[in-house]
Amino acid sequence: MFIDEAEIFVEAGDGGNGCVSFRREKYIPRGGPNGGDGGHGGSVFITAKAGVDTLLDFTGKHHWRAGRGEDGMGKECSGKKGEDLHIMVPPGTIIHDMDLDMVLKDLSEPDQTVCVARGGLGGYGNARFASATNQTPRFAKPGKPGQQRHLRLELKLIADIGLVGLPNAGKSTLLSRISAARPKIASYPFTTLKPNLGIIELSDYRRFVVADIPGLIEGSHAGQGLGHDFLKHIERTRIIVHMVDVSSLDGADPVQNYHTIRSELAQYSEVLADKPEIIVVSKMDLDPEREKLEEFKEELDCEVMDISAVTGANLNQLCERLWQEVQQVRKAEQESEQKQENKDETDGSDSD
Repeated sequence: MFIDEAEIFVEAGDGGNGCVSFRREKYIPRGGPNGGDGGHGGSVFITAKAGVDTLLDFTGKHHWRAGRGEDGMGKECSGKKGEDLHIMVPPGTIIHDMDLDMVLKDLSEPDQTVCVARGGLGGYGNARFASATNQTPRFAKPGKPGQQRHLRLELKLIADIGLVGLPNAGKSTLLSRISAARPKIASYPFTTLKPNLGIIELSDYRRFVVADIPGLIEGSHAGQGLGHDFLKHIERTRIIVHMVDVSSLDGADPVQNYHTIRSELAQYSEVLADKPEIIVVSKMDLDPEREKLEEFKEELDCEVMDISAVTGANLNQLCERLWQEVQQVRKAEQESEQKQENKDETDGSDSD
């Protein structure tokens, strides 16, 4: 089951109480205070872990608590620190603080970690308060309470390529042919009810990730059909592969279908509208004369790739093209990050 949103309550551990104790040993008169400090409470951390794919673990468990710090003891023995709680989520998870209505962290990369609730400090024992004017303090400090937060976890899949199109455009079939993914495939609409990820492996150890997004329909940006729940996953992709079926049996206009999906992407987010796009005409085995393909290309007046996932026609060429496009986008991202780092370093040196 694919779960991409969850609400949880996290609670860090309370700090342990300080101890009130006095030294009592034979042959040692006038023993002073020796109460130890309480241990600090455990904190709650959320970590993006490779291999975790959904937020399913949070559907039946909404409360997550770290360990409480132990109370201080005599002989100036401090209490044990509470055990930290580490919560694992998929890379691409955005953490929202529901009470403050703000984003705490976007865990876009594996192994990124954020502390979402800080453990309470342990209270001081009475040994801490001994002084020349107060040699027998008979009080200690209680531990501080741990931080509590209501969080909303939102998963946006991270993939290089996002396959989009109307239902039954051939997205799942393509993914099953070019990767080891095995999405559900059938001859009726909306067979894909959740995003599917596949890793494309080419020669020379080249690889990239493709996401099959459930079919979009007109009105998806406003909540129609299944698309509204999954449009957000396309925002993480670097490139959109827009799949169009020109041989649709229902007689629909493929050009109109193309513009329908483009309109939905633009109305949902300008980020989606500006992403690089590759138009792929699928199911060419149903158009052996290529008449419908030529009509589509002429009317759209742009570059189009044609494939058949059934016969395997042009699948290798498509994968190589996708790899080239992914490399260009990755290079542009690295150059942008390098420029930003250089700018930050320059600004830091100027301020010094």
